[in-house]
Formats: sequence, C-alpha cells, structure tokens
Amino acid sequence: MSQVNIRQLFEDKQERLGLTRIAGTDGVDHIIDSDEVDASNKGLIGHLNLVHPNWVQVLSEVELDYFRELDAGQRESAFAKIVKQGTTCLIVAGTTDIPAELIAFANQSHIPLFASPQPSVHLMWLIRHYLAKELAASTTRHGVFLDVLGVGVMVTGESAVGKSELGLELITRGNGLVADDIVELHRIAPDTLEGRCPELLRDFLEVRGLGILNIRTMFGETAVRRKKSLKLIVHLHRPPGGDLSQVERLPLNATHQEILGVNISTVNIPVVAGRNLAVLVEAAARNFVLQQRGINTMDEFVARHDQMMLK
Repeated sequence: MSQVNIRQLFEDKQERLGLTRIAGTDGVDHIIDSDEVDASNKGLIGHLNLVHPNWVQVLSEVELDYFRELDAGQRESAFAKIVKQGTTCLIVAGTTDIPAELIAFANQSHIPLFASPQPSVHLMWLIRHYLAKELAASTTRHGVFLDVLGVGVMVTGESAVGKSELGLELITRGNGLVADDIVELHRIAPDTLEGRCPELLRDFLEVRGLGILNIRTMFGETAVRRKKSLKLIVHLHRPPGGDLSQVERLPLNATHQEILGVNISTVNIPVVAGRNLAVLVEAAARNFVLQQRGINTMDEFVARHDQMMLK
C-alpha cells in the first residue's frame, strides 16, 4: 500500500506549478491511498466532475463560470456532491479570479483549495504522472540493477555467485549502475516496472575484497542512473559439479518471471571458471532488443532446420 497526503503533493509540486494556498489549509493532511484508488472508479485527477469524480478536482475558467451561473441552492447542492464524493483537493488552474463562495466552501468543508497559474491540462498532466508514480505498487528484489546497452537488466543469483563483480565489469565497459544489493521496483504502468535504488545505497557498489565503491566518484556521472525500466532478468547459477554438459544448450521456450503482475523476460546463465559473463550479459541484452523488434534467432534456426529436413 502506498499513500500520498495533500501536504506532500503541495510541497513536491509547489515550485514547478507555482501552487499557492487559498483556503481549506487545515485539510492538507487528507490522504490518497493506493488501495482505495484501486477499489474505486474515481480518476486520480481531472476537471471538476460531479458525475464521475476525481480524487483531485481541477477547476479552470470553464468550471468557475459554471459555478457563477448557478443560483444559491444549486451551488450548495454542487458543493454537497463534492464533499460526498470524498474529494481530497481542489486546484484552480490558469486564473486568480476565484469566487468567494468557493473559498468559503473550502474553509467550511476543510478541503484544501490551491491555485496555479499553469493551464489546467498542463497541470493535470504533471500531477497525474506524479500521483501515478507515488501510488505505484512496489516491492524489492536482491540483485544488481544496471543499464546495459540501454536495456534495464537485473542480475540475480545466490550469495557470492559474482553479481557485484559482474556489475563492476559491466560498468567498466561503459554500462551504468542503478542499484546494488537492494532494487526497489515500482509498477508505474500496467506493463512497466521501474527500478530505483534506496537513497542510502545510491551510487555504491559492494565488491568482496574491495569493500564499498562509489561508482559516481570513480567513473563519473555517466556511470550511474537514477532509475530505469526493468526489461530483462539475468539469473546466475552454478551448474551441479560445475558441469556445463548438464545445462540445456538450446532453450526452445522463453522464460519469464512475474513481478507485481508484470512478466519480465529471464535468461539463466551458468557460472563456471573461464566464462566471460560481461560479454554474455551484453549479448543477452542485444538479443532482447532484437526480439522486441520481432527478430527471434531461435525461431529462425528452427525454421531453417525444418526446411533442410524437408529437402
């Protein structure tokens, strides 16, 4: 479960959107809860709607003109609907001419009323993106998360299998570090997981024998990333007895791992002495890109094999 209170929303977006407090400031601790959002049919944010409401209701000049045209009884009825809908926040966008009745309503109902000089569509676009990220379902995974040739790759495996050493070698080859040891994963879209690093561990990589390395300091700004969409999991494992002959050579079926309801392509790489794992991970990333473009090498090989057998 994730939550955002209105005070946090205001403080995080105040500078970007030029937000100012107008009324109802004693209600800034209202909370938008991800579980309640998922269970309701209300939108996160939108123009004021008394039929299909939003958690955050935005009023442009059009909505304000609508209120001005209502008589006192109709206005009170509309205000009552806003309260009944559980609106957490009202934002007036693109104008400073706010009706006194709306200000009085916000103070009386304890619903925060803010104003922004930004156009309503621009304001909603930015706040919707912000709320979607803050309320996204999240989990953590143990591994090293890297940007490998533009592909978000998480390297997993049992302890001491060589994940961090592999991460360091990939960084020296020009790839970027997102997170080491603990990877925070947030579902920011129905089919997208975004990986981030806990603030405490940001820029750090632990390598046995060397200790904790500051990758940003050692390799520069381009060697680290703040976040990256997870596209591929590379799982490192030791084959029984170190015998590669026991490992399947041609995996015909693609493997996936489900995280937060999203299927992530997975590649299993056996770890034995003498294998260049960094090259293998980069090859896996390149092959993933080809598959996304509809080029499947395994399918091509099988088709060619079948054609030769027919001849």
